[in-house]
Amino acid sequence: WSPAFAAAQASENGKPAVSAAAASVPPAATEKGIEVPGDYKIGADDVLNVVFWREPDMSAEVVVRPDGKISLPLINEVQALGQTPEELRATLAAEAKRFIADPSVSIVVRQIHSRKVFITGQVEKPGTYPINHSLTVLQLIALAGGLREFVHGKNISVLRQESDRQVVYRFN
Repeated sequence: WSPAFAAAQASENGKPAVSAAAASVPPAATEKGIEVPGDYKIGADDVLNVVFWREPDMSAEVVVRPDGKISLPLINEVQALGQTPEELRATLAAEAKRFIADPSVSIVVRQIHSRKVFITGQVEKPGTYPINHSLTVLQLIALAGGLREFVHGKNISVLRQESDRQVVYRFN
């Protein structure tokens, strides 16, 4: 998974005022975990619940480590970073066949911490903010305390990393 970054700029006498980095965001949470967008790939710090049917000793709630791996009983370390939940389910089912005749495994995404927005520049509270639902550029600026006094919001641009190139979108 490669996060999509965004940067926003507003001008105060033509000088950059706001920059933010944003990733695609997941929709609201559900009772079984959270709904994830179709393009979601597991990232570092995400919290997953791995459930092996009829095998509670192999099941666990795990946090994806910075190296992209998770640790599970018997199976040990498995690379999770960059996989979809379905791809990870298939990987774990294949690994579990060494210990279980017909493994049935489910992956529940509990929390997504790998998607963040980075807001810098002429806002009241620049910093890194986790995003757990869809936000507009205006909402992101408000999250950072709004624009500072005397900053013009008519020259804002959103910079996103899309595949291997940066794309700039204008926002007023």
